[in-house]
Amino acid sequence: MLTKVIILVQQNILPALQQLSDDLTAHGVELAVDADSSVYEEMQAESDAAELTQAEQETLFITDSENVYHALRLQGRYVLPYRHRGNDSASFTGALYVIEQIEEVGYETIDMAYRRLAGLPWEILTTERCIIRETIPEDVDSFYQIYAEPDITQYMENLYADRDEEIAYIEDYRERVYGFYGYGMWTVLTKDGTVIGRAGISWREGFHLPELGFVIGVPWQRQGYAYEVCSAILAYARNELDMTQVQTLVMSGNEKSNALCRKLGFQYVEDVILDGAIYARMVRQDKVNE
Repeated sequence: MLTKVIILVQQNILPALQQLSDDLTAHGVELAVDADSSVYEEMQAESDAAELTQAEQETLFITDSENVYHALRLQGRYVLPYRHRGNDSASFTGALYVIEQIEEVGYETIDMAYRRLAGLPWEILTTERCIIRETIPEDVDSFYQIYAEPDITQYMENLYADRDEEIAYIEDYRERVYGFYGYGMWTVLTKDGTVIGRAGISWREGFHLPELGFVIGVPWQRQGYAYEVCSAILAYARNELDMTQVQTLVMSGNEKSNALCRKLGFQYVEDVILDGAIYARMVRQDKVNE
């Protein structure tokens, strides 16, 4: 959880920070600005350095100094580079994100960048009964319980037989898919924290449209969860990702999913064969920001 942001700059940008300051304060995050960054520039990584304290883990640095940026990175700190006309030649090698218009940055942008740097999951959206967030390795045991039901694996690919392989896959997925696209297949939880399934938007090789995928565990089926979650994800895809068309593939015989997809507004387009199985390809057409 982000609790403090420290801005280390070589120029006076206080007037540009008013919006960010107000937004951080409203979310309970402390903001500190320090023009003297020499103490941080002189920091050196130690081979036997202790792990970050709780306070350090909850702190994000923003700096326009190349030297300070690299010194903080060597210490394992979470840091965002700030690029402007006065430092456009600085090298911020390895940076996942770079801030350029700091006067336009708010809490949500800062928090999402911090979460990515700290390896914490993004919370994508909430519905009346559910939370949809990025998948983490800790979800694996719940997934195995869900996929243990024959009704689940009858119409979709199973998890890896080896738990460690599944965890490795999730870690790789977080880096390559979430890190690149910012979206993908997510974990679905009830608001008390119980993992009940997975759902999200992804891309399938050989197709030109993004695809809705979903699975809700048997104990939570026939309670409207799938419709509630998928409706919210489709609205997110339309309004936040500007996706005007989304497809879904339903295996032949999976009447429950077929009925749900039609209820969600998908229409049958064609049959396709994947790995020897027949799927109905269905497409939903939307207007952006209806």
